[in-house]
Amino acid sequence: MNEMPPVQGLPTHRSCPYDPPDDYTRLRAERPVVPIVYPDGNQGWLLSRYEDVKTLLTDPRFSSERSRSARTRHRDTKPAMPPGAFISMDPPEHTRYRRLVSGRFTTRKMRELEPRVEAYARQFLDRMEEKGGPVDLVEEYALPIPSLVISDLLGVPSGSRADFQRWSADVLNVELPLDQIKASINEFSRFMQDLIAFKKKEPGDDLISDLVHPGSEDDRLTDDEVAGLCTLMLIAGHESTSNMLSLGTLVTLRNEDQLSALRENPALIDSAVEELLRYLSIVQFSFTRTALEDMEIGGHRIEAGQTVVGAMVSANRDPESFPDPDRLIFDRQDARNLAFGHGVHMCIGHQLARIEMKVAFRRLFERFPTLRIAVPDDQIRFKTDSVVYGVWELPVTWDATR
Repeated sequence: MNEMPPVQGLPTHRSCPYDPPDDYTRLRAERPVVPIVYPDGNQGWLLSRYEDVKTLLTDPRFSSERSRSARTRHRDTKPAMPPGAFISMDPPEHTRYRRLVSGRFTTRKMRELEPRVEAYARQFLDRMEEKGGPVDLVEEYALPIPSLVISDLLGVPSGSRADFQRWSADVLNVELPLDQIKASINEFSRFMQDLIAFKKKEPGDDLISDLVHPGSEDDRLTDDEVAGLCTLMLIAGHESTSNMLSLGTLVTLRNEDQLSALRENPALIDSAVEELLRYLSIVQFSFTRTALEDMEIGGHRIEAGQTVVGAMVSANRDPESFPDPDRLIFDRQDARNLAFGHGVHMCIGHQLARIEMKVAFRRLFERFPTLRIAVPDDQIRFKTDSVVYGVWELPVTWDATR
């Protein structure tokens, strides 16, 4: 191992809540591949440049199995990933599970869902308008839309939304006591097991029904596998998008030139969404892999068994890949960001998330042209303690038109 002093834990301090932790600017320029001591005492490596992080995500010599890795965020023993949670698997196991759900996430299926996303956007915008401002955009708009869409897709009753949102928040909170996280995991598991039992008797046109009534015995999963797989997708399917909608709205309102450009040219919505994904990079603790053999990255020797973290928040602000990376530019060209990962583990729901964001942002700014934040900046609470960065609430208001 090359001799250089390691950093102590992942950088977390942000001078500006919209920018990555401060240390990444220096690390990218001076020590883009740097040794790091994780909270559990293990030493590994931290990558901060775009090309190095992309290599980490595509090189099969790195394993995604969580059981192999160091504890990168706290000292406590990590709760075991449930059966079926293919985010923590390598091929061929990962390939098998992903294939079983991919049919629900094809381009055609996602396009078919767009009218439903539009309907939900109108429904919650109507409610906001009826109430009048100020309202909490998180509770009234950013959270319910993706929650209801993923519930529909999986076959989860919409009345259970408050429960699974609470459990999800606990699971993703890196500061909660381990006992509280485990309790929420257990509640979530019992809920999914009950739902699976119901779908066996009363199947519908949804993913859980597909999984418990497979087309062949080779595709049959245990109830625990179905529960683990669908819990993972339920959490991922609403947490990331809802935080992008609320934090993306805040950042857009704080960049009036970009908001004006979007209003003058609504066709910018596609590139605007990509730019917000790049700029915000809300999965703040990023990609964790374990080296399966000795190798080299950026001139540094990575030893077999070491845990390597690729910092997406830094990679997506790399000036070697994105000119003027710290500016929000809605007409940026070729914003090939890593917000959804890359390679075989690229988020399976990336097309759905993009549709939800395009519809929700477009309709929100159309309906409320005078939309603005209703509190001073220092009253906005950011999710510094969660795997997924965002805001806990976002009070907004607007000028009534009637």
